[in-house]
Amino acid sequence: MALYHLILLAIVQGITEFLPISSSGHLILLPNAIGAEDQGQLLDVAVHVGTLGAVILYFWSDVKMALIGTPRMLRGNISDPEARLAFLLTVATIPTIIFGLFLALSGIDDLLRSITVIGWTMLGFGILLWWMDQRGTTTKQAKEWSLKDAMIMGLWQALALIPGTSRSGITITGARGLGYDRESSARLAMLMSIPTILASGGYLLLENGFSITSDQALDLVIAAGLAFASALLALKLMMRLLQSLSFTPYVIYRVILGVILLAVAYS
Repeated sequence: MALYHLILLAIVQGITEFLPISSSGHLILLPNAIGAEDQGQLLDVAVHVGTLGAVILYFWSDVKMALIGTPRMLRGNISDPEARLAFLLTVATIPTIIFGLFLALSGIDDLLRSITVIGWTMLGFGILLWWMDQRGTTTKQAKEWSLKDAMIMGLWQALALIPGTSRSGITITGARGLGYDRESSARLAMLMSIPTILASGGYLLLENGFSITSDQALDLVIAAGLAFASALLALKLMMRLLQSLSFTPYVIYRVILGVILLAVAYS
């Protein structure tokens, strides 16, 4: 793949992964915008892995807690904070794995990679984010995350497998509806993305790993590395802005883009 395409792919992923505007939707739209072939899901996963590294680094204290707690969780102990966090992240990931396997095995996932689908999800879920953000209370913080809330947010996150929905956006929507403040909603959404990206990346690597050429492998490494750098900068900026801004600017962007895409799709 051309180097400029890889660079654009990584920058787009890095900027959009942590903003509630759908990184997967933008990755699907990118080749149409520059007149190139669709880069395919394998490269999409590569840049997601790059952003995964960024979120792990940024939230390392939380990630470290979950890693420490995982062995205890596997032994059936979920009483201490570390094991409980690992357990809640696992619970929140299960709906996405089940829904993802259904989409992959049925072949529906390929059918969803269309401008029409992205247009409707950009518009609909953008309005839903605005509504939840405006009506949602701010009575809960991330440290109060419960089993019930993890299950509910996991169901919301599963919808992100539909292109244009936005993993962070839909999870934040669910968290705001449950009463978490904006910063806590974003924090939980980012932490939930870690096992989800690992699961989807592992599945596609098992599916395609033995057919990857050396040139393809180099493309994957370059894309992941560039995505990591741009994502880390974008994540720091977003978490800082959340202290003073609502999600309305992102909603406006989603609505405008959704309307444009639907106009193109139905013209």
